[in-house]
Amino acid sequence: MIDSSLSSLGAKVVVATSSDENHPPENIIDGNSNTFWMSTGMFPQEFIIRFAEPTMISAVTVDSYNVKHLKIEKNTSPNASQFESVTEKEFENTEGHLQANTILLNGNGTTHLRFIITAAHDHFVSVHRVSVQNGHT
Repeated sequence: MIDSSLSSLGAKVVVATSSDENHPPENIIDGNSNTFWMSTGMFPQEFIIRFAEPTMISAVTVDSYNVKHLKIEKNTSPNASQFESVTEKEFENTEGHLQANTILLNGNGTTHLRFIITAAHDHFVSVHRVSVQNGHT
């Protein structure tokens, strides 16, 4: 199943390293690519999404702008600590267009996903939407 809005599943952004009242972290999971979260100009930047219940995730799609390198980590505990690395991906510079990258995951259950942006193509990045292909455990 592909979800258009993680927030409708009860997912929440529980941590974000930067916040702008006009572009809050919650925009990442609202299902709308026209809204977004924007970082400050320093790296790394990260955000953590907590799912309402343990969720099997086979793929994550990230719609972003100016992201160069992204690491994804997960955990299965009720709190956002002790993450394990899942994957890393280099994003191409899309020159004024949204980057749409689907990243395959191993399908194991997770309660939190941590996204760490370690490098960018410019001083600022924006994440417009994160969606998942999943099934509940």
